[in-house]
Amino acid sequence: KGIDRPALSPLIPTTNGPCMIIDAGANTDCKPKNLQQFALMGSIYMEKVMGISKPRIGLLNIGTEVGKGNELTKQSFELLNKLNINFVGNVEARDVAEGICDVCVCDGFVGNVLLKNTEGVAQAFLNILKGIFMQNTVSKIAAFMLKKGLKAFKKKFDYKEVGGAPFMGIDGIMIKAHGSSDARAIKNAIRQAKLLYDNKCLDIIRQEISNLGVDTVEDAE
Repeated sequence: KGIDRPALSPLIPTTNGPCMIIDAGANTDCKPKNLQQFALMGSIYMEKVMGISKPRIGLLNIGTEVGKGNELTKQSFELLNKLNINFVGNVEARDVAEGICDVCVCDGFVGNVLLKNTEGVAQAFLNILKGIFMQNTVSKIAAFMLKKGLKAFKKKFDYKEVGGAPFMGIDGIMIKAHGSSDARAIKNAIRQAKLLYDNKCLDIIRQEISNLGVDTVEDAE
């Protein structure tokens, strides 16, 4: 109750730990109020489930300066600035990869593009490395020596480690798993759902939304 739009909220790896993209495809068209609610839900998730004290919330934009972007990002900036969260301002896509924020707030169209680009770049990088290491005997020996580190790198981009992406903003706990999930992925999805339940994330979101005095779903339009 009180959330106008649910949001798909996957975690992506960065140089400074995981970052939540919210929304990553559930809503291609959003209003500033939607992004305000996304920011609040993302902050609660990263604090209660991921254990990050005062998670940094960034608004995805084409520049970091105040006043940058389109009408959606400009108005959303003002709303996020009023929330009782650790809002670090506008962030660019490259900042997200550098781990500048723990939560990246955006509409679902932009978020999905960011997510798919991250997946594509990671796979391309792994393919390039594989090609380099398989060139000759010396490079193959180097690959063998770096095998442990390369596996650790690949693991960071493995969706099975997280299990799935939470759907934030619905009246219940829902984790969207990958279509090709195996037993390990499902186990981690269940673990993630349990953390949401144990930390009473839904109750906290309801309370925080109530404190905002936002409209209910029925009154949204």
